[in-house]
Amino acid sequence: MIASIGRPLEFDPDTALAAAMGLFWRKGYESTSLQDLLAIMGISRSSFYQTFGSKQHLFTQCMVHYQEMLSAQLRQALESAQSGRNFIADFLHSVLEEACAPDGSRGCLILNTANEFAQRDPAIAQAVTLGIERVQAVLLAAVIRAQREGEIDPKRDPAILASYLISSMSGLKIMAKAGSGADVLQGIIDVALKALD
Repeated sequence: MIASIGRPLEFDPDTALAAAMGLFWRKGYESTSLQDLLAIMGISRSSFYQTFGSKQHLFTQCMVHYQEMLSAQLRQALESAQSGRNFIADFLHSVLEEACAPDGSRGCLILNTANEFAQRDPAIAQAVTLGIERVQAVLLAAVIRAQREGEIDPKRDPAILASYLISSMSGLKIMAKAGSGADVLQGIIDVALKALD
């Protein structure tokens, strides 16, 4: 965050950042106005600029926060999973569970941002790339573990399989956001898991 000068902050920057992240996640970057951000973060315009610099800079910080949160959750889930293959199945099924949740339409902030921006903004494109790489690193570790445990053929290229799982996750999330039913999503998950055999 941008260093503050003068009076001490009268709000918690981490709480404000989390609130902003939730709003960007629901509405997207371009549909979120500065007024929307000030309202949900509970701060003044001067505090906003003093602490976060700009809407774009705040969004980039939100992306980093989301990536760190997601990566930590996935790594913890992999460590506690029965097997690498079970983690991969749970990972894909989490898309189905998310789609059935009340706020399931949010999707994934990283993928939502990739769809919204493509490569139009270099700083945000870089944040998206980093986010995907972090998730892919966990999936790569899961594939390698599953190969070591004899659940995936060790002759298969683990990096390609991890990329395939990212692609499958992305497709599932888009289908879920488009309103596909649980049966359709489950069918796609079954095909994706079968492709690992």
